[in-house]
Amino acid sequence: MGISRGALLTDQYQLTMAQLYFRHGLHERDARFEHFFRRYPDYGEHEAGYAINAGWGWLGRWADRARFGAAERDALRAHRVEGHRLFSNDFIEWLGGVSWDALRFEAIPEGRVAHANVPLTVVEGPLGVAQILETSLLNHLNFHTLVATKASRVVEATRGGAVLEFGLRRAPDEGGIAATRAALIGGVSASSNVGISHEMGVMPQGTHAHSMVQVFMALGDGELGAFRAYADMYPDECILLVDTIDSLESGIPNAITVFEELRAGGHDPVGIRLDSGDLAHLSVLASQMLDSAGFEEVHIVLSSGLDELTIFQILTQITDEAPRYGADPDRVIRRLLYGVGTKMATSDGRPYLDGVYKLVAIADRDEWRPAIKVSDTPAKIVNPGRKRVHRLYDQRGLATVDLMGLADERLGFPLEVRHHRETGIGRTLDESRVSATEELLEPATLAAPSDDPAVVAEARKRRVSDLERLDPGVKRLVNPHVYHVSVTRRLADLKTRLIEETL
Repeated sequence: MGISRGALLTDQYQLTMAQLYFRHGLHERDARFEHFFRRYPDYGEHEAGYAINAGWGWLGRWADRARFGAAERDALRAHRVEGHRLFSNDFIEWLGGVSWDALRFEAIPEGRVAHANVPLTVVEGPLGVAQILETSLLNHLNFHTLVATKASRVVEATRGGAVLEFGLRRAPDEGGIAATRAALIGGVSASSNVGISHEMGVMPQGTHAHSMVQVFMALGDGELGAFRAYADMYPDECILLVDTIDSLESGIPNAITVFEELRAGGHDPVGIRLDSGDLAHLSVLASQMLDSAGFEEVHIVLSSGLDELTIFQILTQITDEAPRYGADPDRVIRRLLYGVGTKMATSDGRPYLDGVYKLVAIADRDEWRPAIKVSDTPAKIVNPGRKRVHRLYDQRGLATVDLMGLADERLGFPLEVRHHRETGIGRTLDESRVSATEELLEPATLAAPSDDPAVVAEARKRRVSDLERLDPGVKRLVNPHVYHVSVTRRLADLKTRLIEETL
């Protein structure tokens, strides 16, 4: 891994704080940190109303290999400020014995719907070790959750269509591998990224580039010759990119010719790909041309700068335009597949998740003391103390509120809940308005397999299940309905008291 990818994948201040705790004898004192994000991704023209939690598996993979070994300790010994060593020998030797096994974790499982300001991950254990973990935890979990959320929105925008992830070529270095894993958890059907697809038990998929057609054209065989060569090599996986010359006048007619030859040889062609032009208009006409030639089951793969809003606009245009040509818009839409690359792998429009890792409690002898951060920015004031998180469902069976309460609280009705941040805003829930409750945080371990296909498959199922129980308004692409995140009255009162004592 090299020292840049192991235990030193951290920020300098994590180590300087840990040394301070070590020097004052606080490093072994139990502390509780919570990881959450403050705001949903806002892409400018559209915004998310929910997130998909992801990344735990890869944090575990990092932790399994991240140790303060000889190379890491030597690097820290060499760190000098004005000729003096920054880190002492005894602290560096203590680092050599640091084990993530000293920590206890709870987390919302990968693939589940998550909401702003609700803990996604809880870390408890020795203060020094928990502090050092912060940067790597955020580095792994924030990006995965960001891309899984984007992928889920893209998949939802297709109205049940299949999405192929094509983003590796323009993703940030090894972030492209993480993006593929996150996108698969977020609901895409497959990826062109070969290595990680095989690791996760999903067969990679792809078509071909314009360059393949250009080669045959330059050598005198033309577009038709290129298509024939590709079909001869891959007769049962034949998807032809038809826009190198002219989609309607050349590409699709040549593809149909090759498809007829494939059928005569006992093979079923898979599809065509459109990568430029007015994709909605071309989809309508291409569908008609394929139907007229007897290829009703052939797919049309769309690519070229797609994201959730673009897909929504394409499908809206098809719905409006198809009847003008005597085409059934639902039939056109059903045959579409979507190749989504750059904008999903980079979370175009929102390149980061506002995820933070905050101390909320620290042990003092035999009791836990709640900790609070008071800020001039109300959104940055943390909800203190050891907590449990509940999801409440209404009489429709849809999630209606994520509720944070103190660890020793038991929910009872009537249930008074308060806004998680704004004072004076609240409501009372009685049993008639709540059909079920569940705890969101589950015990977790960094020793869990990171890319076991079964683990990823379960995460994909959780996403589908949670979205089925999420109000449609929260899933809107533009101006989504605000999902309620609340705290119990006891937690709200504790927060108010700590703020008053601090100021």
